[in-house]
Amino acid sequence: MSGRPNPNDAWGGMSTGWTISAYLLSGILVWGGVGWLIDHLVGTPKVFTAIGMVLGAGLGVYLVYIRYGRGESDGHRS
Repeated sequence: MSGRPNPNDAWGGMSTGWTISAYLLSGILVWGGVGWLIDHLVGTPKVFTAIGMVLGAGLGVYLVYIRYGRGESDGHRS
């Protein structure tokens, strides 16, 4: 199974959209939370929270690219 929706299924892409949204949101929340924890421990005013959120967004986009963005010609799909 390639993980791609069936083109004949009208609702097939719905789960893919929700999964991509969850990857992006969870990246921002998790790494923003790690940044908040560092800010709390070090005593800085939300510096690492912002860095963590940007890092989480970037990692979320990268994860979506790895999972859904590569073409079939790459030779390896999971």
